[in-house]
Amino acid sequence: MMTRTSILHVRIDAETKRAATAALAATGLTASQAVRLLFHRIAVDQAFLLQLKVPNARTREAMAEVDEMVKESSARFASADGVFAKLEEAGDE
Repeated sequence: MMTRTSILHVRIDAETKRAATAALAATGLTASQAVRLLFHRIAVDQAFLLQLKVPNARTREAMAEVDEMVKESSARFASADGVFAKLEEAGDE
C-alpha cells in the first residue's frame, strides 16, 4: 500500500539555505531528508528538538546593547585582553 504524502513549502533566505544545504550534504543528507527527519522526531517525541525560551529581562537588555553596538559600530572592549580581564574580575566577585 502506498503512503500518501503532502508538500511543505518553506521560505528561507538564500544564504541560510546555501549554508545549511552544504552542511547537510557533508553529513550525507538532503534538505528534504533533514526536514522529514525533523518532523518525524517532533511527531515521535511530541516536542521540538531545540529548547525555545523567551529571553528574560537581562538577556533582552544584553541583546539591545549588542544591537546598539552594531548600529554604532562600537564595542565595549578595545581588545580581547579587556574582555578576559572583565571576565576574571566577574569571576572573583
